[in-house]
Amino acid sequence: MQISDLPYPDPGVPDARSGSRFLLWLGRGQLGGQLKSLCWGMLHFSGVAALPYAVGLGVDAVVDHEPNRLLLVGALLLAIGVAISVGDAMLHRTAVTNWITAAARVQQLLARKTAELGSALTRRVAAGEVVAVSTGDVEKIGWFVEAVSRFLAALFSVVLVCVGLLFFAPELGVVVAIGVPLIALAPLPLLPRATRRADVQREKAGKATELASDTVAGLRVLRGIGGEELFLGRYREASQEVRKAAVRSARMWALISAIQVLLPGALMITVVWYGATLVSDGRIAVGELVAAFSAVATLLYPLRHFQEIAMAYSFSRPSAKRAARVLSLNRTDAVAAADRAARTEPVRAPAPGGDLYDLRTGLLAPAGRFTAVVCGDPDLAGRLAERLGGHPMDEAAASDAGAEAEAEAGATAPVAATVETTADTAGAPSVLLGGVALDELDLDTARTLVLVQDKDPVLLSGTLRELFDVPASGAVESAAALDAAQCADVLDALLQSAPDGVEDPMDARITERGRSLSGGQRQRLALARSLVTDPEVLVLDEPTSAVDSHTEARIADGVAALRAGRTTVVLASSPLLLDRADRVVLIDEGTVAAVGTHRDLLRSEPRYRAVVTRETDEEQRLGGLELTELEEVLTEIEESA
Repeated sequence: MQISDLPYPDPGVPDARSGSRFLLWLGRGQLGGQLKSLCWGMLHFSGVAALPYAVGLGVDAVVDHEPNRLLLVGALLLAIGVAISVGDAMLHRTAVTNWITAAARVQQLLARKTAELGSALTRRVAAGEVVAVSTGDVEKIGWFVEAVSRFLAALFSVVLVCVGLLFFAPELGVVVAIGVPLIALAPLPLLPRATRRADVQREKAGKATELASDTVAGLRVLRGIGGEELFLGRYREASQEVRKAAVRSARMWALISAIQVLLPGALMITVVWYGATLVSDGRIAVGELVAAFSAVATLLYPLRHFQEIAMAYSFSRPSAKRAARVLSLNRTDAVAAADRAARTEPVRAPAPGGDLYDLRTGLLAPAGRFTAVVCGDPDLAGRLAERLGGHPMDEAAASDAGAEAEAEAGATAPVAATVETTADTAGAPSVLLGGVALDELDLDTARTLVLVQDKDPVLLSGTLRELFDVPASGAVESAAALDAAQCADVLDALLQSAPDGVEDPMDARITERGRSLSGGQRQRLALARSLVTDPEVLVLDEPTSAVDSHTEARIADGVAALRAGRTTVVLASSPLLLDRADRVVLIDEGTVAAVGTHRDLLRSEPRYRAVVTRETDEEQRLGGLELTELEEVLTEIEESA
């Protein structure tokens, strides 16, 4: 794989069982590149290793007054120089290629996993850790992959020098052969402590990054409540903790580097002192002493790669562990994933017009109808929305099979039959669409059938036209979706802030994450984008939580009209939205507690009334709010809208 061939057509399926296994999997995927780098490295380091012997031969030729042999040595030195230069250039080229291609493979794997998990990713892994993995950790993993071939080539040259000295100058060769392994192994006892300090530094850096991203994301709110300085002070403290940890880590690596300089220096002094004694005794020639001295001096260069590979592995191992942890996440539980892997034929998509049924809560959303869901627990609502889209979270096991098998009133016979046959099995599906388990479908198919808009949708930077350039059925125009989501004022705001010459609001640019817009404006644009896709089933989690009541009433009418005949599920507690729904389902303590219309449930269900009207215990004891007053308020808002 060359850099020009990136990105990979298919980055493959990684071995994410551990960080070490993941590094090994990356290495196996780059055997060709590693072999190329190793060959060029061996050429380069062989030239470096041969240089001292050539110098020794030259000195002997001068001492023996043999000009012809000196010319041959000169030619040999020229060839060695060419080998060193060409080998070094190509080694750098191939090693960096290995680095970049490995980093690109990891980034593609992370991007694919992010697309697969969607918003569920940051619910399972901290946002700061995701940022750290996709930036710094990717580089560290690539660094280790790149350093492997250079280390092996350096190891080859060290062995070559030691073996050569044993033949060229046996007395000095024995000293070097004993000293070099001691030098290479001396830093090993310090590596665990250095690694731990580096891990602490990275952990603190990840927390500081997460704190910074949270602060920036909520800067507008923080300024509004006067909490900006408080969070900035927290970030300063976190930043200082990172600095202190980095200094502690650097001290340990500096000690290792000092050992790598001190011990080779001591070996060089020993060789010179012992070699001078041998020369004075006439046991070796001057050229042999020069060759041995040059060889030891030359060894300092390849020995640095021993320290580099130790540092690269120490830094990349926890990085690979974090990457493997992210890549090991699945949109479904492990049992269901194993069942899908063992299945020979893919599950077929359900026929259009099927009911949406959640086995864990008993929620039924009939096909073609507008269903509103009320949950007293916002976290439960978020998990339910993810599950309805075929992306079940890592939750506790579902309730017992009997409770799961109880279909709510009005459940169709095929759905009830499917529940009875599947609820008791291990790794059972959690949501059915037309009797087919969503989490067993291919990811693209599941997302085509069911679209989930969470309560904090993201707007990417670009023009409004690019924002609406999403996979869609083509049945809903952008103008109709914008009108249903009540985005007229948003279009005016974008047009006013656009540069001169922009006349169509669809060509106006949206800043990163839509930060130039208010929360309600971002929410309505995201709703319009979801309406444009026109999926078979649309799941909206609190789609109007940031808009005023009059706008909310108009949005409820617009969505109901635009989605007529299509299955729509809205998780909300706003009376305005609930009053527009064909049917309302109350989820209490994880199961369906009541089903009906909004006004019927207000009259008959105290638990529903407590969630929707924020009724207190005292008000419930006294009989609750006057329902006629509530109905009058709803009617008044409808008329004013």
